[in-house]
Amino acid sequence: MNRIIAVNSNCYHGFSIEEAIAGIKAAGFKYIELTATKGWTEHVFPDQSFERLLAVKDLLDEAGLIPFSMSGHCNLMDTERIGDFIKNIRLAAFFGCDYIVSSIGEAHLKDNAVADNETVAGYIRALVPYLEKYNLKLVLETHGHEHGRGSVLADICRRVGSERVKVNYDTANVVFYGDVDPCDDLADCIGDVAYVHLKDKGGEKNVWDFPAVGKGWIDFPKFFAQLKEAGDNSPFSIEIEFTAAGPKDLDEVNQAVKDSAAYLIAQGYTL
Repeated sequence: MNRIIAVNSNCYHGFSIEEAIAGIKAAGFKYIELTATKGWTEHVFPDQSFERLLAVKDLLDEAGLIPFSMSGHCNLMDTERIGDFIKNIRLAAFFGCDYIVSSIGEAHLKDNAVADNETVAGYIRALVPYLEKYNLKLVLETHGHEHGRGSVLADICRRVGSERVKVNYDTANVVFYGDVDPCDDLADCIGDVAYVHLKDKGGEKNVWDFPAVGKGWIDFPKFFAQLKEAGDNSPFSIEIEFTAAGPKDLDEVNQAVKDSAAYLIAQGYTL
């Protein structure tokens, strides 16, 4: 089964997009998820000059890396941030991406009450015309305590009622935020999963520890078998976030990306 296997440039948080491209290429990957997250990792961003964005595009071409997706996280429940997210949709289209990734954000209304899934779906449904215009699929990441389980996001996606809105299943976030085993949780949402952040988990469940894929304790062989049985060919995007202290240097990031590549190849995948 052919499957896109990429690296999220957010693995190189704190380093430049040039360093990310070089490291991902050196590890043998052909696909990249570009990160455009305001105030966190702005490897590409709508406020960058056209000349700068063209330079990144040229660098990707030279490296043979396909920017098939963009991490454009915004709080989709904050009406003041929707304009930012629409800019990220347009930026993703500029780079030729097929997917844009975002978490929902804290689904609180003005009175601080937690919004129900139907209300959340209404906010996201309003984005569908933009996804259609720019031919993109929005994949909602399992993230945060309100939306840290795939089963919750699957319900929201079904309520949105568009094939352009699906689940991005983050294998470690469901542990850290949702306090569930990914293999158990996946069974309740696999029909709505269209993208996977392949992220491992080290240490205790509630500790920020996300090492190279294959270096933690997530049961990836079982997870892969579930996807195969369901005929799910969702792209994988590797995300490594290390510990709260972060990587000690660029070499540690590059090695983690290479280790992840070696693990997936050993599991029978082709980069």
